Amino acid sequence: MLKIIYQDEALMAVDKPTGLLSVPGRGADKQDCCLARVRAEFPEALMVHRLDMDTSGLILFARSPEVQRALSLQFEKREIQKTYVALIEGLLEQDEGMVDYPMRKDMEQRLPPKHLVDCVRGKKAVTEWRVLERSDGVTRVALFPKTGRSHQLRVHMQSIGHPIVGDNIYGVAGERLMLHAESVELAHPATGEPLHLRCPAPF
Repeated sequence: MLKIIYQDEALMAVDKPTGLLSVPGRGADKQDCCLARVRAEFPEALMVHRLDMDTSGLILFARSPEVQRALSLQFEKREIQKTYVALIEGLLEQDEGMVDYPMRKDMEQRLPPKHLVDCVRGKKAVTEWRVLERSDGVTRVALFPKTGRSHQLRVHMQSIGHPIVGDNIYGVAGERLMLHAESVELAHPATGEPLHLRCPAPF
């Protein structure tokens, strides 16, 4: 079973390790995933959002269809605030900033799936960032996605010349992708009270 960060009658949050799919993929060898492991102990669990296979960190699960709809609506309205932590190549000069580059899927590359910046045909994608630490040619940053495009943080960091450490698609492959979903802030779907969940990065 995965590490449970939070659990009540309405929802739960777990810490997804890097290298694990969020949901089943195609083929018998891709059935082990975050959803399957959670459902082995909580059969009623329903997926609310996903993380890239290479990204670790917090994933929310609803424990009823009603809660799933409520949380999905919060995501749709961008009322849920997510914070990621990443190590990126090079030293960022500014202490904070924003990347506002539209993105789309790269239709010419299917495996592995890839996305790219396209200011003409891309969909709006916005990421805010803040430097946490600089050391040994690497910058530790907090990333705040304001939209939810696939590979958004990875593409946006590459687009400003600072790919995420260990990114085998947009940078240089390493031991692991140094990207972790560290915290989520939302309104509890049952009570409306603010709920702040945190799972510190393992790097």
